[in-house]
Amino acid sequence: MVIGILDVQGAVREHRQQLEGLGVDVVLVKQASDLEKLDGLVLPGGESTAMRRLIERYELLEPLREKAATLPMFGTCAGMILLATAIEAGQSHLNAISMTVRRNAFGRQIDSFEGLLPVEGIEEPIEAVFIRAPLILSVGEGTRVIAKVEEQIVAVETSLHLACSFHPELTEDNRLHQYFLQKIKQRQSVRS
Repeated sequence: MVIGILDVQGAVREHRQQLEGLGVDVVLVKQASDLEKLDGLVLPGGESTAMRRLIERYELLEPLREKAATLPMFGTCAGMILLATAIEAGQSHLNAISMTVRRNAFGRQIDSFEGLLPVEGIEEPIEAVFIRAPLILSVGEGTRVIAKVEEQIVAVETSLHLACSFHPELTEDNRLHQYFLQKIKQRQSVRS
C-alpha cells in the first residue's frame, strides 16, 4: 500500500513515522504528479491558512479537489479543515466532506488538552491531542459522526474519507491510522 502525505506544512514527519511503522510505503506530496498511484492521502495538522497558500503556490488545489472524488483522504486538525465543504467565517478548500467547521474552536494554544477518546469502530478509547483544535459544527448527508467531546463533534467519516479535530500522529497510538488503512483495504476489496 502506498500512502501520500501532503508535504507543504505541518506534522508530516509524525504521520510518516506512524505509517511506516505500520509497514506502509510513504510518498511525500509536493506536486500534482506525486498524487499518481497513491492508495490514500494524509492531510496533516498544521496551520490551515498557510497550508492553503502553499497548496496554491505549488498548484495543487485543483489536482487535490479532483482526487478528493476518488482518493481516500485522512485529515487531522488543519487537514480536517481542508476537507470541509464549509468553514465558519472562511472559504472552503477541497470540499470533500459534507461538514461545517469552526477554526480554533477549543481556544488558544494555552487551552490545548489531551485525553482518551472513544471512537466508533475502534475497540478501546484512543489517545487524542487537541492543539488549537477546530470543531465540526454540523454534518451533511453521507457524513457519519464517529467521535465527540462533550457532545461536540471531533471526528467524522464518509465512505471515502476520514477526518478528526485532533492529532493522532502526536501519540504512540496508531489505531486511527490503522482504521484509515482498513477503510482503504475494504474499498479496494469491494472494487476488485
